[in-house]
Order: sequence, then C-alpha cells, then structure tokens
Amino acid sequence: MEEDALVTHTGGCHCGAVRWCIDAPAHLQSHTCNCSICAIQHYQHLIVPKHRFTLQEGAHLLSTYTFGSGEAKHYFCSICGVKSFYIPRSNPDGVSVHARCIKPDSVESITDEAFDGRHWEDNAHTLAHLSKA
Repeated sequence: MEEDALVTHTGGCHCGAVRWCIDAPAHLQSHTCNCSICAIQHYQHLIVPKHRFTLQEGAHLLSTYTFGSGEAKHYFCSICGVKSFYIPRSNPDGVSVHARCIKPDSVESITDEAFDGRHWEDNAHTLAHLSKA
C-alpha cells in the first residue's frame, strides 16, 4: 500500500485547553497497546516523527508523568486530565498522539492493530519505523 499524502490533523484534550496538530495521512494506522497504562486508558497510539507534531496551545497547562524506566513522558492537561499525546519510550524521536483525540473532519479512516506492550522488550522494535520520515 502506497502511503497517502500528508494532511494536517488537529486535536487535543477534552476541555480544549491543550491543542496540537500533526501531519499524517488521511488514512491512519494506529496501535492499541495492552501495557498497564495504555490498557487502562484505552490509548490508541498514532506515532509520528517529532517534526510532524506542533503543540499549538496549552504548554503551560501540561503535567508530566513518568514511571518505570522514566523514558516515556506522559503529558496530561492539568484542567481535564486527558493525555492526548506523549513521548513514547519506543520512539523517543517521535510523538504518540491519542487517535481518539483527533478531530474527525480530516480523517478518512483509521486501521488499528493490537500491540503487545505487556511484553514491550520483545516487541518495541516493531514500532521504531513509525517516528522516521
């Protein structure tokens, strides 16, 4: 399958205080992870290279959470508590946005694949290519 041309998608937290945009295809490929934090949040990862992510509003309202290795940086809106993006340990050169936080007007489709994050060390390499481009 040939990659679609990039379009600009907008998204953010529930209350709208944190807003961002990404450049990604209109047909999105996401991953739902079963690790301890993603399973609770039903986080639907859409990983893009850092240069294709722009935080537009709300940087001063972000709270950061880290655990385990401390490598992943989970950013939450301090008003509504939603984590709409973070820097994943698997892709420190990228940003994972929560696909459910993207405004649907620019999305033609989302195909989601399961990712076995419970066995992260065995599987993280399968995501490495997503933050390149």
